[in-house]
Order: sequence, then C-alpha cells, then structure tokens
Amino acid sequence: MTDISHPAGLRRVAITGIGCVTPIGTGVEGLWDGLRRRQSAVRKIDRFDPSPFRSQIAAQVDGFEPTDYMDRNRARRTERYAQFSIASARLALDDARLDPASLDSDRAGVLIGSALGGVAYGEGQFTNYVHKGVRGVDPMLALAVFNGAASCNVAIEFGLTGINSTNGMSCASGAIAVGDAWRAIRLGEVDVVLAGGVETPLAPLCYGAFSIIRAMSTRNDDPAHASRPFDAHRDGFVMGEGAAILVMEEMEAARARGARIYAEVLGYGTSNDAHHMTAPRPDGAQAGRAIRDALRTGGLRPEDVEVINAHASSTPLNDSTESQTLRRVFGEHADALKVSGTKGYHAHCLGATGAIEAAISALTIQRGWVPPTLNLETAGDECDLDYVTGEGLDMPVRRIVSNSFGFGGINASLAFGAVE
Repeated sequence: MTDISHPAGLRRVAITGIGCVTPIGTGVEGLWDGLRRRQSAVRKIDRFDPSPFRSQIAAQVDGFEPTDYMDRNRARRTERYAQFSIASARLALDDARLDPASLDSDRAGVLIGSALGGVAYGEGQFTNYVHKGVRGVDPMLALAVFNGAASCNVAIEFGLTGINSTNGMSCASGAIAVGDAWRAIRLGEVDVVLAGGVETPLAPLCYGAFSIIRAMSTRNDDPAHASRPFDAHRDGFVMGEGAAILVMEEMEAARARGARIYAEVLGYGTSNDAHHMTAPRPDGAQAGRAIRDALRTGGLRPEDVEVINAHASSTPLNDSTESQTLRRVFGEHADALKVSGTKGYHAHCLGATGAIEAAISALTIQRGWVPPTLNLETAGDECDLDYVTGEGLDMPVRRIVSNSFGFGGINASLAFGAVE
C-alpha cells in the first residue's frame, strides 16, 4: 500500500460530520441502519398520481418535519428543497460537534449540488397560477426555484459568509460539490465547508420528463426489485429524493479540536464526455480520466484501492460502461476490487446521490462493512467485476473511490481514505 505523501503547501481534508435525509433513514445512524437492513425503499408513488406515466415508482422520504430542524418562520419561508438542505446541514454540524458561532465565518463556506433545485415546487405553483391566477402564487416562488436556494439558505441559517455556491451539474453535482470543497480547503481558501447534494424532484412534470424519455424502470409491479445495478435484467434507474451534507475541515484544525474523523478526502477528478446528453461515451475514456485524476491527486496507485462505490444507476448502458471503464483504469487489479452499488437501497436521488454515496463511503471506511448491491442476481453482459452482494462484506477498508456520472456526460470521482 502506498504511503501517501502530501504535497508541500497543500492541506489535508477531513470529514468530521455527516447529515442526511434519505429514503432509507435520516441522520448518520438512520442511514447506517437502513443499509444494514438490506431493504429497498422503492415503492409505488403516493406523492401524486403517477398513472399517466410508464414508470410509477420512486424512493420517497416519509415523515419529514421541517420544524424539527428550524423554527416555524424559516420553515414557512422555505420549501422542501431548501428545508432538506438546512436539515442535513444542521444534522452534520451536530454530528461534528461544531458550533457555527465558533467559526471564522469568512473562512467557512457552503457548496451544494442539485440537478433540479426548486423546480418541482415551481411546477406546483404554476398549477396554482393556471387555476387561480397570479394571486394564487406563493410570493416565495421567486426565492425558491433557483438552485442557489440550497446553499444560500444554509449560509443564512448558520451565518457562514465564506464561499457559497450550488452547482447544477446533473447527477454528478453532489460529488462535484464535495470535490470543490476539498479543493478549496486544500488550497487554503477556506477552513471549513458544508458540502453535499440535495434533490426533491418528485412532482408530476419533473418525474414524468424522465419517464417520457424512457430512462426509468417500469418494474411497477415489483418496486423493491426495480433498481438492480449490474443485473442482466435491469431496465432503467429509479428516481428518489434526499440530501446529504458533509462537514469538511482542514485536517490539523479538526485534530486540534479533538474532532472524530470519519475519513479523509484524498483526491478528486472530474471530466466531460462531450459526447451525448444521455448516453455515456462508449469507450469510457473521460469517465476513466476522472477516476485517474482522483487517484493522481490522492497520491494513489490503482492497487491501493480496495472498494469502488459505483455510480451503478441500473441503466443498461451506464452499468456496463462503468464496469469496463473500471477494468481499463485498474488493469489487473480490477479483479481484486470489491464493487458496491447502493442505489438499490435509496434509488437515484439525482444530484444528491453523489453526496449520499460519499457519506456511505466514509462510513464504510469507519465501520468496516461494505454494503451489498441489492437485487443483483445475475450480472449482465460486460458486468464482470467482483460485485458485493448478499449480506455485504465485513472487511477493513482503507481506500475507496466513489463515482458519479450525469446527463450531459459529466463525470466525477472522489477518493477517500482511512486516517491513522
């Protein structure tokens, strides 16, 4: 195993807090317990009538009460997208035992990713407009539909005046937010970042748009087995909603305050296929470059990596392309990799997924258990790696690479490591 050397002048980055609102559980222990139960959260949608669509299933977050995480005034002035953001950030800060009032606010930032932002809320308000006219529209609409409502509301809630941005790079956006936070801390631009992804897309038009292009599974009669990464009978992704925010800190400052450190963010790579809006580039060259850059910036050789948290969206093209890309990047070591895809649990939460899977990667390192790839019964063509199935895998894990790939050909990879 490589003894990682850290370039002079570049700081190390620790994950010290995890906050999440997901279909399988809320908070660190809720997420972990959901993984250990090895059950899918996918079911028939009841948030709206899905009968007009070929796909009628999703992974919903049930029982979310915004006033558990913010006062009534804040809850009234925000909608589900921003509420998930604030809730996850508060859970992450509490988990990190970090009081935002104790921070130098100019050196504490918020970076979030979301594919659709508050568009689902805007969809509902348009319906109000059609039926009731402009007087039926919530005045909050103008402040709710843009992606930046996530990071801005978090910054306001906790008084953080450093870098602030919400990127909209489709299903890679949560991973990109984490990677950009790593880069900003590493370069000394900030000391602490709340970074992650948020998505609340479950409204008829937002959901239906993906069904219309036949991107989603139509296994409506068996929703719990619809998201089946790498399986020969996969037929599309399943949509979900959720959020995950990580507290990321400069390593020495985290150690000095006695923080519990889940894992270190070692490296990050991103690239663009420039090929097609929905289909991955067949040779996986740019996805491979993102993975190689994550290894390079993390000071890792391919053989140092033990586990891959795969994007594994359960679409026919993505899963086979990712598998073959991993084989090309890792060469002979590819057969030694343990590959886990967790979307069978929580479905594909679009821009939030990369952040949820970053949280899962950090917990995998800390707790020494690799979650299984649910619903993988018979691996499909060109899916020929060692996929973790069944009960999952108890093993010490020191190095993980997590992949996120999105519409438009956006690729992002993150490398995580154990901390001595």
